Amino acid sequence: MTNYMCHTCGVQFEATKNPPETCPICSDDRQFVPWDGQKWTTLDTVRNYHTNQIQKVEKGIYTIHTTPGFAIGQRAFFIQTGQGNILWDCISLIDETTVEILNHLGGVDAIAISHPHFYSTMVEWSKAFNNAPVYLHKKDADFVMRKSENIVFWEGDSLELWENVKLINPGGHFPGATVLHQYDPEKDTYSLFTGDIINVEPDMKTVSFMYSFPNHIPLSTKDIEIIRDRMDGIPFERIFGAWYKRNIWKNSRAIFDTSIERYLKIVGSD
Repeated sequence: MTNYMCHTCGVQFEATKNPPETCPICSDDRQFVPWDGQKWTTLDTVRNYHTNQIQKVEKGIYTIHTTPGFAIGQRAFFIQTGQGNILWDCISLIDETTVEILNHLGGVDAIAISHPHFYSTMVEWSKAFNNAPVYLHKKDADFVMRKSENIVFWEGDSLELWENVKLINPGGHFPGATVLHQYDPEKDTYSLFTGDIINVEPDMKTVSFMYSFPNHIPLSTKDIEIIRDRMDGIPFERIFGAWYKRNIWKNSRAIFDTSIERYLKIVGSD
């Protein structure tokens, strides 16, 4: 019995004798099955050809990304807070070196993930860090391909994880799409970790919102208005996105607001 992993999205499945026929995450119209068909791999195979790089962004914030790139290629964040340490979003490769380094930095106390494309090997990560709880929005529960008693499904528009750390469900890309909001009292700074729910664009001066990035399907006006309303009144100076060095270091609240206005102007009414 093997926990097969989709080669395209990097999500690990329940253990089976043979690979599943399809990956429901990739056959969904927000993702894709490659033109040459569904392919599978395993975590052990990925360990043979890839390694993780852990980089310090600033005090208390580290990024983790896999090289050479694998699957979707997102990065995860290791965030140290006064209440504990969070793994924000997840990547497929987890190995002894990664676990050793993160344990040296204090270990992982909780895992939170923005949406199903980044569920990856979340169960393996949880097991590696003393069965750390994995917080997922309940609206996306059908996309969980490997069950675990460590998964905590939360509901509603927001969840206060710890003091100064909150999960927010703006929706959009997925019904349960989630961002992480953190206030660091030592720096007196508000940060937003967004995956590609609020996607930091290459100019580092704008953000975007999509139903499907690879298939170029926009969100409706209604969806954008929901995102705008659920983020209303929430302060943040910085945005840390899903991709390598996609960080906006200042004026992020204003950038978010003007990007919303730009989208609504271009798309128009429903």
